[in-house]
Amino acid sequence: MPESDLDLLIDAAREAGRIATSFNGPDAQSWDKPGGAGPVTEADLAVNAMLEAELQRARPDYGWLSEETEDTTDRLNREAVFIIDPIDGTRSFAKGSRTWAHSLAIAHDGIVTAAVIFLPQRDLLYTAQAGKGASLNGAPLTPGLRTDLAGADILTNRSSMDAHHWDGIAPEFKRAHRPSLAYRMALVAQGRYDGMLTVFPAWEWDIAAGDLILREAGAAVTDKSGAPLRFNNADPRSDGVVAGSRAIHGAMVSRLRAG
Repeated sequence: MPESDLDLLIDAAREAGRIATSFNGPDAQSWDKPGGAGPVTEADLAVNAMLEAELQRARPDYGWLSEETEDTTDRLNREAVFIIDPIDGTRSFAKGSRTWAHSLAIAHDGIVTAAVIFLPQRDLLYTAQAGKGASLNGAPLTPGLRTDLAGADILTNRSSMDAHHWDGIAPEFKRAHRPSLAYRMALVAQGRYDGMLTVFPAWEWDIAAGDLILREAGAAVTDKSGAPLRFNNADPRSDGVVAGSRAIHGAMVSRLRAG
């Protein structure tokens, strides 16, 4: 019997973890990508090479979109596509922190159907399959129940609090941060935080896995205008991301300034 898409991603994520943790982050060779695209390390490329080879061997008819592979238009003609961030939180990895993740997803016709976020150094495996719920290390995920944005615990970066992003003054919630965007989304699905947002364009490889994990956990997740996230776009970026319980999500979207 063929391996399911989710099982395939889980096996690939665990192998990615074995490869990445064979490097000592601060000692790994690293450099800045052209055009201000951020840092990359030899570990990112080693993980990407394995994932691209193994996943495309298993599903040769699926397209490929990864942060560490030069993009082509071929994926736009595929019904299904892998959307991969070999190491989300490369700066964290290079500093020797444990707070980085492998983010693996498969989207069919623009909608994510299988997803894994794996933090190997924290032994956290978040998974989701369309219509079958989301889990952390096999236990079902449920988002928080908070309804009042005032005083809520929200994962976001400092610049998202600038007044010009909001209608009126920024909401008085409690701000926290994690370097991996995928991990931030997973923490909201887990109920550890009430919500998360980024008001800046977000690459599909950072958010595809988190999108499904949040939705299957029962949380709401959209771009900052409130539109559902769709994937495998010619420009693989969303107009920000907002997620949380339906009440918290709605409160943030209603307060964010359009445009």
